[in-house]
Amino acid sequence: MTKAKCKICGYVYDPEKGEKRRSIAPGTEWKDIPDDFRCPSCGVARKNFVEID
Repeated sequence: MTKAKCKICGYVYDPEKGEKRRSIAPGTEWKDIPDDFRCPSCGVARKNFVEID
């Protein structure tokens, strides 16, 4: 499972954990996150994330 990191604040989306604050269930891959996803820490758009290992 690929993680994604916010280029602005450093928040890391971990698909194994999901994101409770954005109602994203554990096991949801980054590629399946909606385009309107916003960083739960700083609020920037999904396009400001980079995939990491």
